[in-house]
Amino acid sequence: MTPRDYGALDIILWGILPYVSLALLIGGTIWRWRYDQFGWTTRSSQLYEGRLLRIASPLFHFGILVVVGGHAMGLLIPKRWTDAIGISQHNYHLLALSLGALAGICTLIGVTLLVVRRRLTGPVFQATTANDKFMYIFLVGAIVLGLIATFFGTITPEGQPEHNYRETVSIWFRSIFMLQPNVGVMTAATLVFKIHVLVGMLLFAIWPFTRLVHAFSAPVTYLFRPYVVYRSADKKRPSGSSGGRRGWEPIGTPDRERKRTRT
Repeated sequence: MTPRDYGALDIILWGILPYVSLALLIGGTIWRWRYDQFGWTTRSSQLYEGRLLRIASPLFHFGILVVVGGHAMGLLIPKRWTDAIGISQHNYHLLALSLGALAGICTLIGVTLLVVRRRLTGPVFQATTANDKFMYIFLVGAIVLGLIATFFGTITPEGQPEHNYRETVSIWFRSIFMLQPNVGVMTAATLVFKIHVLVGMLLFAIWPFTRLVHAFSAPVTYLFRPYVVYRSADKKRPSGSSGGRRGWEPIGTPDRERKRTRT
């Protein structure tokens, strides 16, 4: 695929904006950690409403994990690698379409339920800030555009070959980290992929300044923490009896010494 000639706007969008987004993501996260650790939280609203949250939160979080994994595979693994191990473009497309659609729909349902819950539950809505509303616009937009790209992103005008984002968006994405942004291949992507990428970059740019920043402090160590040991009460002590004064007893006091003598 030969990309068309590109102009100044393409250079700004696909050559400069990615680095602005990365700078805000990295720099904003460092700033937030140093100066606003108290605000580094999801501001949980589970105490206000839990029934709908128990459905929406797992749908959203498990769905978004699969979405992130799918993006990592599609953007970071070159097409020639999958070709080398015998995965044809047709089979890859079917896998991406089925798994991506399922994960995207789960994520969309989850985030929709979260938004509905936040709007219809009085205390939760009162705790919703303008920052939260702004964040939800970009988050929902990125998810919806991702689903549209999954189902319709490969559709091209009649007579032209099917669009393969691994020959445009993926190459451009990897070139960003090699500090040689390949603007030309990105201009050849379909419009829905371009809008999806733009919304994604803006979402990452505002990420550190919203509640989404909590994703960088996921409690992974919780899976490996030691067990909490619960000890039962002394069964020899009669029910209702105090059994003497509770608490620590100083060592070396006369009472302590008399007890040792009796024993």
